[in-house]
Amino acid sequence: MALVPLMVAVGVAWAAVTDNMFPTANTGSSCALGMGHPPCQTDNREVYFYMDSSGEYKLESEDRSTVNAAIDGEYRPTDLAFHYDSSPVFEGSGETDIIYQEGSTGLPDSVAGRTWCNARGGTRYNCDQQYIRIRGNGEYNYARVCHETGHAVGLQHGDYASPQLSKTDSRLGCMVTPSAGHSDLGSNNRDNINATY
Repeated sequence: MALVPLMVAVGVAWAAVTDNMFPTANTGSSCALGMGHPPCQTDNREVYFYMDSSGEYKLESEDRSTVNAAIDGEYRPTDLAFHYDSSPVFEGSGETDIIYQEGSTGLPDSVAGRTWCNARGGTRYNCDQQYIRIRGNGEYNYARVCHETGHAVGLQHGDYASPQLSKTDSRLGCMVTPSAGHSDLGSNNRDNINATY
């Protein structure tokens, strides 16, 4: 009888298929500011969010309903506690955690949405304030809100996960790329969120 060595994946000690919560073995270890960097973790489990009600990045009523539906359906059942912030804070300590915007400024033509850190949090892993910008004209849908909100709490694409997965692996739920048509957060992402927060 041959003995088979038991191997345990480092960093994945729960039921998750892969660790796709920032930081992973395939991302940097510090939160970086600005578009184009892997998103960071939010700075605590109490997540305050705001949806621009006026100005250049205003969300229409239908888009605000989509944001609320995705938060209610996918994120409130996790260990995160989401709260709407009607008086957002944009500077100093205790900034509003997530700012949802509609628009295309700064987005490459091939990108429907993006999440980025605007202000670092208390540790090198987290962000005090993250922005989510999604194009209009039908791009502001449940799946994309689920995907970009996932980035705002630290979830990564499959190629940044450890072990790596294809960006289109269905076990990534709404964190697949492209996100259209994959609305469910999925058990892997829920496990990563609950293990972190």
